[in-house]
Amino acid sequence: MTSSSDALQNLRTGIDVTPLRAKWGWIVALGFVYIIAGFIALGSVMIATVASVLVVGVMMIIAGIAELINAFQIKSWSKFLIWALLGVLYVIAGFVAFENPLFAAAVLTLLLGASLVASGVVRLFLAFNMKRERPWMWVAFSGVITLVLGLVILAHWPVNSVYILGLFLGIDLIIAGVGWIGLGLGLHRVPTLRAA
Repeated sequence: MTSSSDALQNLRTGIDVTPLRAKWGWIVALGFVYIIAGFIALGSVMIATVASVLVVGVMMIIAGIAELINAFQIKSWSKFLIWALLGVLYVIAGFVAFENPLFAAAVLTLLLGASLVASGVVRLFLAFNMKRERPWMWVAFSGVITLVLGLVILAHWPVNSVYILGLFLGIDLIIAGVGWIGLGLGLHRVPTLRAA
């Protein structure tokens, strides 16, 4: 049986963390690996950009093959042709990413910048349509930051295409690593289950 504080914590979190607690050291080590990989990516953002484009290329080829397999499950010719065409386009786009990763990086950077601008505009629209409560300012702040980031990316496109994706990858790896380390150390601090 568990003590009352352990039972209270399990009710609060909704999950039993005992199996993860035993692996807290591995989780912290994983966090350090992420952080090291993030700094390596930041140290060579062009190589990190190419690596991220190649990963996107692999994912597109896998998605295209899945689309083609799904196309053969459809009985209607018109729907079959649409699914098959989508699958072929995904596979071709994946191979284009392999053949010319810098061109693919330029396209992905343009899409990233445009997506950030669109997301920032939508967040600002939502913020100013919210009731005048305290949270609307945080939504507006988030929208402004996202919009400015997207505009900066678009303003320097296509020159920044060789490093933006690598920069984002490096930052993401570092933030994920810090998160894993925090999780591991938090699990280490969780008290062990004691018999009542």
